[in-house]
Amino acid sequence: MTLIKLLPRAFAILFAFVVFISCQQDPSTIGSEILGTEAPNGILDDSQTVIAYSRKLSPVQTNRLPGYQLGVYKDPVYGKSSVSLLSQIKLETNDPKFGNDAKVDSVFVYIPYFSKATVEDSTTTYTLDSIYGSAPINITIFESKYFLRDLDPETGFEKVQPYYSNQGPLFESYLGEQLASVENFIPSPAGYILREGEEDESKLAPGLRIALPKEFFQERIVDKEGSQDLLNNNNFKNYLRGLYFQVNSPTNDGSLFIFDVSKAYVQIHYTNVKEEEPEERIYKTFKLSLGDITVNTFENEPLPQFIQTALENPDTIMGNENLYLRGGDGIISIVELFGPDSDNNGVADQLEMLRDKKWLINEANLIFYVNRDLMVQGGNEPDRIMIYDLKNSNVLVDYLMDSTNGLPAADAMSNHLGKLEKDSDGKGKYYKIRITNHISNLINKDSTNVPLGIVVSHNVKNRTTQKLLNPQDPSIEEVPSSEVLSHKGTILYGNSSANTEKKLKLQIYYTKPE
Repeated sequence: MTLIKLLPRAFAILFAFVVFISCQQDPSTIGSEILGTEAPNGILDDSQTVIAYSRKLSPVQTNRLPGYQLGVYKDPVYGKSSVSLLSQIKLETNDPKFGNDAKVDSVFVYIPYFSKATVEDSTTTYTLDSIYGSAPINITIFESKYFLRDLDPETGFEKVQPYYSNQGPLFESYLGEQLASVENFIPSPAGYILREGEEDESKLAPGLRIALPKEFFQERIVDKEGSQDLLNNNNFKNYLRGLYFQVNSPTNDGSLFIFDVSKAYVQIHYTNVKEEEPEERIYKTFKLSLGDITVNTFENEPLPQFIQTALENPDTIMGNENLYLRGGDGIISIVELFGPDSDNNGVADQLEMLRDKKWLINEANLIFYVNRDLMVQGGNEPDRIMIYDLKNSNVLVDYLMDSTNGLPAADAMSNHLGKLEKDSDGKGKYYKIRITNHISNLINKDSTNVPLGIVVSHNVKNRTTQKLLNPQDPSIEEVPSSEVLSHKGTILYGNSSANTEKKLKLQIYYTKPE
């Protein structure tokens, strides 16, 4: 029989086989089951699969951050927080030479704000970013005599030395000479013009710029030319150990800004003379950079009693009515999925049930509704919150697979970490956290069902983490750096809320083979 004659018969057999398989495996996309009973809308939407509660974080590591804070911020719910700063300073060049008869004219410390410049008709104006609050604060700058180590002796000098948010009193017990004090400071969009009218006139973008005593830097820097103290930065960082910026607020409010410490510096303005022309003085500058080690310290006023009570006695079995989130050395919420493990086999009962069903997971979400009854002002709410694996201190697989990862931070990771949805009045409604791949792996790939952490985030693109001084249950050893860098907070409905429409639930859409 020829191949041409065989083809029609082969296609007929193939068609019959496909029809048979289709009848056996007719997939129907339904949404979900509630404790084994199919729901009419086809969505697994069951608060019994979620336990959520909140904990106050122990002191958190605040060196090696992607950015730093300075100032006072008054949260309408959580109260006032004062954020001070300790930073090393380092030489721009080793063994600097200042020339003949060098005399210091002036010294300034400069910490630039995040800003955007616009030039129109030769006039430059600036739009500030990451400035929060508009009330005055007081800033006092001291020489620090506390030595900041690079490596931790408790690890045999093999790991980086961590410094923590609660070490303000320790650092303040090592303060040296007071170098400057500024009262009623408010961040301003105005820049600075240096040596106005001179040939070397220059402009500085807006920032904190405070004069320091020239006599101190004449004696401690310029007059030390050629000494071992200025030979290299290892010697120098032990000689002049750093600057401590202490802040407080004269009112019940304040202002705070976030900045890039690598752009901050102390600049010494001085003059020297040429040997052949001793009557002419030449203008010079020398920089001392802030870093390499910088530490934020936090001083928080007591929490409202209803929040303090919830944090001291979280219901880790049934979950809580409300969830609390706050940045800094703040508050984290924990989400545990799929309920109890009654047979003690290491797998939650409901997860076992779902694994037996072998569902194809189309979408899975946790939707956190804002408790508008407890939140005071919409404008202070965090735009983003973040979810992560507490046991491994790492992002979920959905983070790694988010196609929006290349967008600017304000819009990045928005498929996985949904931005705050708001009402027409600008007040927040909910955050939708999509964890489709995480749930799919739990059900179909036997991945470990780890507890999940929920935190506010200043920048969801940042994946670094900070250690806790004291690890906490369940498996909270590190938090995202973007949580530490955020000053905002919110209150969300928990899984035990009486508000059934807004209580926290795990929502799963799936395809069920029949």
